[in-house]
Parts: sequence; structure tokens; C-alpha cells
Amino acid sequence: MNAVLMNKQEKQAGQSWWREPYVWLVIGGPLIVVVAGVVTAFIAFERPDPVIDRNSYQQELMLRKQSEDAKALLDDLAKLQPANQARNHAASPVSSSSSDTK
Repeated sequence: MNAVLMNKQEKQAGQSWWREPYVWLVIGGPLIVVVAGVVTAFIAFERPDPVIDRNSYQQELMLRKQSEDAKALLDDLAKLQPANQARNHAASPVSSSSSDTK
């Protein structure tokens, strides 16, 4: 019995380091992180975000604000409709595209 135990210990002592599963857990975790970082850097340098021109951005903001102002004006005009039309649609939401004249 003692000989079997000694043989097993000798076998484990002579085993190569790359055959141990815990070594691959210790090496594999950081290695995966490094590979993911390299892939992320490659994607970031290959496809950079476009540079936005300040003037075109401000023009787009102004156009957006004008369209919002126009929508608000249409909503305000829809609220000023005659009483006989408004009472029929008191519970329905106000929409500027619908013009029911019943």
C-alpha cells in the first residue's frame, strides 16, 4: 500500500506545469483580459467616432428648437378651437394633425 502511495506522489512530482488545471486558471484570466483590451483598442483605432463641427451642431439645435416651437404653436392653436368642437373632444388628446369638424 505504501508503495502505491509513493508511486502516485512520484508521478505528481514529475508532472509538467502545463498539465495542471489551476495554472491555466491563473494564466487564462489575465490573458483573456489582455486579448479583449487589444481587440477593443483595434476597434477604437480602426473606426473612430466622427468629429462634429460646432457650427453644424448649433444649426441643427436651432432647427430642432424651431420645429418644437412650431409644434407648440399648433398645439396652442388647437386648444383655441370653438367650444362645440372642443367639448366633443375634451377627453381625447390634442393632436395638431387631426382636424375634425363635426
